[in-house]
Amino acid sequence: MMQFLVTSVCFLCAWSLVFLFIWFSLKTTREGVDHLKRLHQIPCSNCAFFTNDYRLKCTVHPITALSENAINCRDFEPAAPHNLPVVKPCKLVKYSQKPGFLLK
Repeated sequence: MMQFLVTSVCFLCAWSLVFLFIWFSLKTTREGVDHLKRLHQIPCSNCAFFTNDYRLKCTVHPITALSENAINCRDFEPAAPHNLPVVKPCKLVKYSQKPGFLLK
């Protein structure tokens, strides 16, 4: 009788641990997914004031940029193609050739 009681208690403890492990794993996964959904609501990367520079992330709100506080930013301005900075590559000047305006 005593061995049956010990076996039953061990059986219940083992399955309780398995159940708790599964439950905490699912809970942690759910919290992680909810947190990621919230982070994907941050609009900074699509804003016209976003600089994409780690030293000054936003010209209007540099402290709250790319954080959860920026989710409902009052100054959000959608970045249009004409608002994006355009960097034109420099043409290499060969110093062995004189420019055309100096040939005269």
